Amino acid sequence: MNRKNSHIYAKRIQLGISLVELMVGVAIGLLVVSVAVGALMVSRNISGTVSDATMIQQQAAYAMRVIGSQIRQAGSLRLNLDARSTGSIEYLTQVGIETKAPAVGGGNGFFPKKDSISGTDNFISLAYRRYKEASFSAAADTSLSRNCLGGPADASEDQRLESIFDVNGSQLRCDGNGAGAQPIANNVADFQIRYLRQDNSEKGNSKMQRVLGSAVANWAQIQGVEVCLVMYGNEPIEIPVGSSYVGCDGNNVDLNSLTGVRARRLHLVFRNTFQMRSQGLAASEGI
Repeated sequence: MNRKNSHIYAKRIQLGISLVELMVGVAIGLLVVSVAVGALMVSRNISGTVSDATMIQQQAAYAMRVIGSQIRQAGSLRLNLDARSTGSIEYLTQVGIETKAPAVGGGNGFFPKKDSISGTDNFISLAYRRYKEASFSAAADTSLSRNCLGGPADASEDQRLESIFDVNGSQLRCDGNGAGAQPIANNVADFQIRYLRQDNSEKGNSKMQRVLGSAVANWAQIQGVEVCLVMYGNEPIEIPVGSSYVGCDGNNVDLNSLTGVRARRLHLVFRNTFQMRSQGLAASEGI
């Protein structure tokens, strides 16, 4: 074969690819696709976990804010400025602090000692004085305080604002002033209440005790409330063997032992302690 023909033959054999080359190319392509799909699945799992964690934290923050605001106000009374006596120095004049508020018309009444707080380990009822006062936003006197549901309406004759929290299934609910329970958070695995009781039985040695609701005989001694929430996500995730969390009761919960909607789900625990700012007055007999 002369040099000219060999050159033409070389060009001809370079026009296509062999079966081996094709298989190698396909294998490399499949490898790239599998790596990309794997990376996409990992990214999706991470994104789902982050989204779940964000959702849980937002719901827990809202629930704690609503519960905390009602606990802090529990036992609050009315400062009646119209009852102040006339004095020569304006800022030293006396004012009237109303205690009992008997029922008026078809509404409820408010008696701080028995109404301010009560509950169990998974249920809590809180209340404080409701009254109307002048407001720049309305011609008539209105009530500026609201319960956990934003009620009652201004036309209500209730003298007591009440907020009741409990769990029904996986929903943390709020009720009050006969409005009917409404959910304020979903995906609740546990909701537990502990009460901070002030023991003054020993003079000069006051003690703060953390007790269950069943151990409270005198609710006027409760000065604070500890709230614990366990919430779970919606996205299934891979749970490593031995993974657990410490529940509201202080015991370890094995995540791999959970079933139903909680199986293979992210779980987060939230705890907060709130002080009852006005509870001191309620300890007095007769109010």
